[in-house]
Amino acid sequence: MSFLDFITANWRELIMLTREHIAIVMLSTAFAVVLGLPLGVLLTRVRALQAPVLGFANVMQTVPSLALFGLLIPIPFIGGIGARTAVIALALYALLPVIRNTVTGILGIDPKIREAADAMGMTGAERLRLVELPLAAPVILTGIRVAVVISVGVATVAAAVGAGGLGTYIFRGLRQNDNNLLIAGAVASALLALLFDLALGQIERSFTIGERTKRTSRRIIGLGIAGALAAVAVVGGLLVSQANLGRAGELPASGERIVVGSKDFTESIILAEILTQLLEGEGFAVERQFELGGNLPHDSLLAGKIDVYPEYTGTAFTAILKRDPITDPEVVYRETAGSYEREFGLVLSPPLGFANDFAILIRGDVARLQRLRTISDTVPVSRDWQAGFGQDFMSRADGYPGFVRAYGFAFARQPREMDLSLTYRALAAGELDIIAGNSTDGLISALDLFQLQDDRRYFPPYEAVFVARRDKAELLRPAFERLRNAISTEEMRKMNLEVDGNKRQPREVAAEWLREN
Repeated sequence: MSFLDFITANWRELIMLTREHIAIVMLSTAFAVVLGLPLGVLLTRVRALQAPVLGFANVMQTVPSLALFGLLIPIPFIGGIGARTAVIALALYALLPVIRNTVTGILGIDPKIREAADAMGMTGAERLRLVELPLAAPVILTGIRVAVVISVGVATVAAAVGAGGLGTYIFRGLRQNDNNLLIAGAVASALLALLFDLALGQIERSFTIGERTKRTSRRIIGLGIAGALAAVAVVGGLLVSQANLGRAGELPASGERIVVGSKDFTESIILAEILTQLLEGEGFAVERQFELGGNLPHDSLLAGKIDVYPEYTGTAFTAILKRDPITDPEVVYRETAGSYEREFGLVLSPPLGFANDFAILIRGDVARLQRLRTISDTVPVSRDWQAGFGQDFMSRADGYPGFVRAYGFAFARQPREMDLSLTYRALAAGELDIIAGNSTDGLISALDLFQLQDDRRYFPPYEAVFVARRDKAELLRPAFERLRNAISTEEMRKMNLEVDGNKRQPREVAAEWLREN
């Protein structure tokens, strides 16, 4: 599909995501201004507070955005998943330029002007309102302008906590190896940043141009553009609220609602969609909170923000419970289920019927040319290879350190640690020579990659299951039983390929599987 065909087919969704993005940016910037402007004025009056307050704002900007989202999730009232967490996090990021420029603008006024205001008998409040704020306005507006542009960029990461926005297309494009999604999300985000910058720039110039005619015309233009943006943001916010209400649906007579989450890769989204549609068929009102990045699904489950999400026994056993890897599937499932119940109050569903093991991948043409079949086959020829692995694989107990020891790899170059979705693209492009992917991933076939056999049985089993909160386990049990051993490895790989290779929607693929089964 060409990019023009993609836009033609998906323009409604792109507009919806753009509206969500604008609403998040406008709300977060508004909070930053409401909080930062009075704080900045206060710091000009109480100089002793400058160091701690500006220091806090500086720290907020240095915290990685995804980490800040994760830290906010368990906090009552202000945390959770969705747009609320994104707005609060972005407001914290926008505080620094607003506070700093307010302080700089006011303190940069010529002291003689203040003395003249005092000599005229102005009170402190009058001097601030009539002299200092008007003179400092261009500098303050510059700070707001910087804050808005920063927020537009950081808001793309908010898609990792289910906040929507244009980051949804960017993350989805990385996951599905789809350049159309990447370009649409990135270009729309860049255009938004430019539009916001232009509008605020016009307002800023209206305070600095001396000629009355130019000042008036530019102010009208700037306020017109800003008003248009504000109107779009308000409409977007209303649409987001309506969309969220629509996702939740009408509550059944029992008053029960189930929130289904997923991780931020294709298979997890498909599994979550299968469970969601199954529950909707049973009469439950279900809210989707999909594409949560990192460890956010587990954290959200513990915080009560979601009720159930797809997981893998090997991941739960090694990455969450921090146990040493073992290879017996039954033992891993039994010990994981018991530990989750005791330590977290969480319940595991029966296995879904397939395992998504770590897949050590090389390019298909390399495997055929050098007749490589197992991981051990690659050890003698891999010294000069460039390896690349996801952050998860590099840090896990069942990941890179033990893998290298088990097989005796001696890479001459340090492996690249990068986003898992990008490792597939880099391997297919020849930038990497060996990666660790997922065995059921549809991109393996789509990109002509070859999965090496784990001949030394290093990796533990990764049986697919659902993890649910104990208080929702009874409601979910009938659906869990219907999905017990219902999905084969071949079926899961086919569904992944339909989404990643054939660019179909997960909801459509899940519905098709449910109809057939």
